[in-house]
Amino acid sequence: MSRPLVTLLTDFGTADGYVAEMKGVLMTGAREATILDLSHEIPPQDVDAARLALARYWKRFPEGTIHVVVVDPGVGTPRAAIAVESQRRYLIGPDNGVLSPALLAPGVRVVELPVAAGASHTFHGRDVFAPAAVHLATGQAFDALGAPFAEPVIRRTPEPHRAPDGSVVGQVVTIDRFGNAITNLLGVRGGTVEIVGRTIPVRRVYGDVATGAPVAVVGSSGLLEIAVRDGSAAAQLGVARGAPVTHRAG
Repeated sequence: MSRPLVTLLTDFGTADGYVAEMKGVLMTGAREATILDLSHEIPPQDVDAARLALARYWKRFPEGTIHVVVVDPGVGTPRAAIAVESQRRYLIGPDNGVLSPALLAPGVRVVELPVAAGASHTFHGRDVFAPAAVHLATGQAFDALGAPFAEPVIRRTPEPHRAPDGSVVGQVVTIDRFGNAITNLLGVRGGTVEIVGRTIPVRRVYGDVATGAPVAVVGSSGLLEIAVRDGSAAAQLGVARGAPVTHRAG
């Protein structure tokens, strides 16, 4: 039997010991598990940034992988703590929409995790989510984690729409660490995009324009992104999440 695989995605950073505390719980309870730090650099309390990061990777890991996601600005409030079984993988985290990529797949099962009386009101990552991961990593049944949970919170990326003139209007949904503005425009081919008063060509790769020039390319996720070659679109163009983007073909 292969070793259980547990991944961690949080907004904790690594300076304060929060990630280490979670790992202590995981390694004490499931010593055979392999624990992978996927990122602890999600911007603080940015549920949508974590949701979009999770969407990129959760299905690329082997079946049976346990994904723990802790970006939890509502910790200690009545928001539920949940575990999800989806596509033969497991996800654990707060019920704030961060697990939406897995919740949108067919055949999903969701349970609500109990919060023990002694659990910290500010650190469910350590006291609720990590123990749930231990439960699964040691081969215990998913159904034994808690009672079925019927209506988890689901966040969706806004859909673009077609304007009367035939153009497609979308928006920037996130800014990556390179300063690229990732949009919700999918399957774009050629043409131009308009954003923050600029008209930018759609090209195949970043290198199709000169250094310092803005360009739009279809990224590895299939979504159109606005970039500046060897620079930052966010800094140079003043682009931020939510900025409208219009694609014009031809």
